[in-house]
Amino acid sequence: MASESIRSGPAHYRCLGVGVGPANLSLASMLHSRKEVSHLFLDRKGNFSWHDGQQMPGNTLQVSLFKDLVTLADPQNPYSFLAYLHEQGRLYHFLNAQFDAVPRVEFRNYLAWASRTNPHIAFGEAVEEVSFDGVFTVRTDRRTVTADNVVVGVGSRAWVPPKARELLGPTQFHVSDYAGLARDLGGKRVVVIGGGQSGAEAFLDLVSQPARELPRRVSWISRRDNYFPIDDSPFTNDYYMPSYAEYFYGLDRETRHAFNERHVLTSDGISESTLRDIYQKIYLHRFVEGNVDLVALHPNREVRDVQPGVYGGWQVSARHNDHRESVELFEADVVIWATGFRPTPMDFLGPVADRLERDGEELRIDEDYAVYWDGPDDRRIFVQNASRGQRGLADPNLSLNAWRSRRIADRLTVVAGNEQLPSFIEWASKPGPQAGSGA
Repeated sequence: MASESIRSGPAHYRCLGVGVGPANLSLASMLHSRKEVSHLFLDRKGNFSWHDGQQMPGNTLQVSLFKDLVTLADPQNPYSFLAYLHEQGRLYHFLNAQFDAVPRVEFRNYLAWASRTNPHIAFGEAVEEVSFDGVFTVRTDRRTVTADNVVVGVGSRAWVPPKARELLGPTQFHVSDYAGLARDLGGKRVVVIGGGQSGAEAFLDLVSQPARELPRRVSWISRRDNYFPIDDSPFTNDYYMPSYAEYFYGLDRETRHAFNERHVLTSDGISESTLRDIYQKIYLHRFVEGNVDLVALHPNREVRDVQPGVYGGWQVSARHNDHRESVELFEADVVIWATGFRPTPMDFLGPVADRLERDGEELRIDEDYAVYWDGPDDRRIFVQNASRGQRGLADPNLSLNAWRSRRIADRLTVVAGNEQLPSFIEWASKPGPQAGSGA
């Protein structure tokens, strides 16, 4: 049985969540029906947002609609995507639309709905410090509360190479700021850096503008050998099942790292529909509309530097991975970095940081995402979406969001939820003769 809180009252919670992105929003949705767990989730933002700066026309999810906040772990939960559609009165319309994939802005609106209708979530309140003395004391910019457990789900932030960080601004920016800054680009030279889904979406949007708003040239640079599709095949998707996440957790660090490097395209490849749309746009521009100089594709290049151009704008230098002795120069009026995201620093854990164990650059977690530390077993800090090295490529993905939240919720209530059947694949070796071996 879970230990009782050693403090009571409205300022004390069994669970205090820091951050309200999809990870902690999933946990808040799971806990909504578990009345025995008092909980509060805080986020510094004034209201919910999820890749708002990357919402471009036609963008869709790369995962199934069932990989929402709750369905794969608690299909009867009132915070499912289907419940959202039903509550909005458009479930039949969604079915009739026959989307090949969920529009990303619709999924973002679903997440905002879940955050808006959950009374245990508060926005506009920044957590500044977490300390511990029998219970966790959480100091925000508005108040101080206490909690038996803290769940950190602060997500990730945009990443660009260190050399570019001081140059960011209206004409050189991360793709996460695309919606606000990619304006008035007609007749300009644009360089997109990054060969994943975000870079592909930015490139496609740029070459899809009306004639009078088309850039003069759009160059797309990627260090990958080509513009590769996401591997979304059935057996590959077994990597994104709970049973594989458990197997992966038991591997040594070097093996886990090598796996993530080898299989990155299972999560960071480009949707085939996006690649097809890009190819068709290039065909029409070059062969039908005569825009032969609009597009320049440069995979298998490593960007080395970006400097102010001699005559204004920017000069991007890149080295071909097969011809490393030569350097190519690209002149640009605008540079867009589609170079991904990295986990957001957890500076607010400073007062307890030296009590928390680490696994390389990550906090070391147990099977239920609780950080190993020198404190009592029934007082824990959990981390979500910050253990890619220990839990695999699925950790920052939506695929295991609901399952991970249920694991944490079960730990808080000391119950064991029903697990789904394991993969068809035998991931681990078993000693002795195997069935069908003829032994």
